[in-house]
Amino acid sequence: MEEITLIVPTMAYEQQIKEYRNEFLANKDSMDGTSFLREYEHVPEWLAFIEQNSHEETVTEGLVQATEFLAVRSSDDKLIGMIDIRHSLNDYLLKFGGHIGYSVRRSEWNQGYAKEMLRLALDVCRTIDLRQVLVTCNKTNIASAKVILFNGGKQENEILDESDGEIVQRYWITL
Repeated sequence: MEEITLIVPTMAYEQQIKEYRNEFLANKDSMDGTSFLREYEHVPEWLAFIEQNSHEETVTEGLVQATEFLAVRSSDDKLIGMIDIRHSLNDYLLKFGGHIGYSVRRSEWNQGYAKEMLRLALDVCRTIDLRQVLVTCNKTNIASAKVILFNGGKQENEILDESDGEIVQRYWITL
């Protein structure tokens, strides 16, 4: 695995963000940790949405303050993944979503990027005074469970998400 850096999304990455979104749509992959990127065809609108939700006083009703990052490979400045850090939990996130959501583009799977992204995100969590972080994944997502365990996750339980019939595994990481 090559070195990656977490950076706040900007228009400088507009084309890569479009390509990232299109790759996920083409593969019918889940776009976890992308702050609803699936819903935004136009990057400037998505950037405005994540900027709005990065401030407690302007967060969209029903959501929580969050910080979105692009995981960019240092050697070629390529967008590898996205990771969303939620500063607090609402009822839904406490059950199913957790503090952190992430995804890695399929073309970059199995190279250790998700492990490194989560490790870097946990460093960010420490700076916003989180002491325990909830990270979840579907029971069928064995790769994600391994990423969480690698970063110190301790499974609390499994619960059924009745909206889609998936069993969600809930892991806590103490910082």
